[in-house]
Amino acid sequence: MQTRITPQRGLTLDYLMWLITRISGLAIILLALTGLGMGLFLGARLQMDMVALLRWTFFPNYNHVLNTNVPDVTLGWVSAFWQVMQMLVVIFAGTHAANGLRMITEDYLGHRIGRSILRGFFLLLWVAFLVLAITVIVGSAY
Repeated sequence: MQTRITPQRGLTLDYLMWLITRISGLAIILLALTGLGMGLFLGARLQMDMVALLRWTFFPNYNHVLNTNVPDVTLGWVSAFWQVMQMLVVIFAGTHAANGLRMITEDYLGHRIGRSILRGFFLLLWVAFLVLAITVIVGSAY
């Protein structure tokens, strides 16, 4: 029988990651509701089908609106606000997913060396994902 490790008190990595997971989950929901609300406010309720509206909600890229029936895309859709919102969604979702992978590794992998190797791999994967996503967001702005 394995002994259970007693959690440490105070500010630890596990507590910080638990907190980040809760905050990022809430932020993803709030950003999605903001994207949906702003999309409906900027004219999507009459000129977009549901698929394009949901695509806009979760990844507010100006090219998604460009291929719809919205008459003037430059009024409100192409702005730094939407780029920042895209980056926030990517950062929060990527961090949330990376912490989920870390927790699965902690729960199901018994070897310390294997856990350390996978943690390092997930950290590199997380950084590469964020760099690539932000590059795509900045590159496809206008």
